[in-house]
Amino acid sequence: MFNSREYEWADISVVLAGRPVTGFRAVKYSAKQEKEALHAKGSKPHAIQHGNKTYEGSVSLLQSEYEALAQACGGDVLDASVDMVVSYGNPSKGDTVVTDILVGVEFTEDNTEWKQGDKFQEKELPFICLDRKKA
Repeated sequence: MFNSREYEWADISVVLAGRPVTGFRAVKYSAKQEKEALHAKGSKPHAIQHGNKTYEGSVSLLQSEYEALAQACGGDVLDASVDMVVSYGNPSKGDTVVTDILVGVEFTEDNTEWKQGDKFQEKELPFICLDRKKA
């Protein structure tokens, strides 16, 4: 029987605007590329043409972490362009560390929502960025 260890939430580290973030609750990001089938003679495509790539995602932070980020961004997260480094893996447990560098992250929304009974505030910040690189 083969049993391998998988990456887990406890092994994720995020650095945002040059500072380690301990109060993050979620992070997601994706790369997309426009693709289109090129048709010519016949009914089947001859090739697939490639277009622009886009990068987007979101990060969810506790309110205290958001306030520290806003201060690091000069007061308004919507006016800043920062890099985000996301690493996961624990070498002491035999994992290979995987590191993604999100270049030129700019947040597209900054909204606040409070509900009765909330014990803490969590802010989700959607973003777009210029590139995703593997380190």
